[in-house]
Amino acid sequence: MVDEQERLLPIANVGRIMKQILPPNAKVSKEAKQTLQECATEFISFVTGEASDKCRKENRKTVNGDDICWALGALGFDNYADAIVRYLHKYREVERDKATQNKATCISSQDKDEESSEDRSNQPPHQQAEAPSTRV
Repeated sequence: MVDEQERLLPIANVGRIMKQILPPNAKVSKEAKQTLQECATEFISFVTGEASDKCRKENRKTVNGDDICWALGALGFDNYADAIVRYLHKYREVERDKATQNKATCISSQDKDEESSEDRSNQPPHQQAEAPSTRV
């Protein structure tokens, strides 16, 4: 039984997702959560297996988002595939923007450090900041 539960999505996460779509006063039975837990896990395995087969045929080891989108379409889940492709493009765009912002922040920070260092080195020796000594 432990092995079976380890291969399934966590039931608390499944229940949380289910409750998000329901009215606030709605209840979800344990049986309903378990049934959807099984279905969602099987669906993920099914799609991932198809994507993995494609990667194996192409001599690749890594399944990526494009492979998942392809697998959804190949398995007849075109509506899901279209939605996931849109999500994937948006996700990549956001990640690209984050990387650009991080790079700009790092460069800006380095420039400030260099300017600060240059300012200190242009001062006469008696005005340069020294590390405070600690006496014991």
